[in-house]
This record gives sequence, structure tokens and C-alpha cells, in this order.
Amino acid sequence: MICVDEMGPVSAKTYPTARWSLRRPHLAPDYGRRAKLWVFGAFEPRTGQALTCCAPSRAATHFLTLLTQITEHWQGEVILIMDNLASHKTLDVRLWALAHPHVRFLFQPTYAPWLNLIEPWWKTLRSLALKGRRFENADELHTAIANAVSYWNAHRHPYVWRKVIA
Repeated sequence: MICVDEMGPVSAKTYPTARWSLRRPHLAPDYGRRAKLWVFGAFEPRTGQALTCCAPSRAATHFLTLLTQITEHWQGEVILIMDNLASHKTLDVRLWALAHPHVRFLFQPTYAPWLNLIEPWWKTLRSLALKGRRFENADELHTAIANAVSYWNAHRHPYVWRKVIA
């Protein structure tokens, strides 16, 4: 079971870190209009293994690139849990699914993002790759995300879904 989703757009801008301070931090406004990219990702909660693919848009062609990487990385029967995004259901994706019968798609219900366990992992990735850094272009963003995923995979652990009791 592999959780698949996309994060973005991620902009090339300054990502401040949360610090305790008696005064407000003095940061110049940075709206990040230099560059942006989307991060497509796959996360296996059982092992904590993650795989990402950065792209300039959220188009189905970039999603197909991630699907191809998933089949190269994980062998055997693969179940992909994903949301109902239109690019996940295009004709090209459906034809790809027909050509790969060992890969099955399991679409989560609409308005239920908490059922896809990659969602909390995105927060970890943002913390590892972006927090406290400034990016000038998409290449720097891509490098930071790739380095963060490599670090995560070197120190990965199974994901434990904890129930929060209010």
C-alpha cells in the first residue's frame, strides 16, 4: 500500500522558521514570484520509504512520471491510495493503468484527506526541506527537496497513525 499525492505549488521564496522572541521578527515581504514547482510524492507507511518527483505543473504527464518511478522502485502487487484529482483520472493515466495490471488505484472518498497518510508526511518534508531557508529559483527548491527526501529515507521509520483524544 503506497500513498500518493501532490504538494504545491512550492514557491522560491523565504520560508521563516518559528522562533521564540519577545519582538516580532523583521522580515522583508517576500511573495515568491521567482519560480514555483509541484512535488509529486509516494509514501509507504509500513516502511517509511518515500519517493518524490518535482515538476513545473500539476499536469497528468508529470503524474505519469511519478507512476513510472513507483513501478521501478516497488516491485510486485502495488496498491496506490490517492485523491480524486482530475489529473489522476485522465485518459493517459487510465491507459497507463491498463498497461500495468499489477498496480491498482484506490481512490479515497472526497473531502477526506486525512485518509491518505502522505498528508502528515508533507509537513515533515516541508520542515526538512524548506523551513528557515531562502530559495532564488526552482533548481534550488528541487535540490533542497531531493536532499530532504534522501535524508528522510536514510533515517526512515514506519509511520504510526495515532488517534488524538480530545
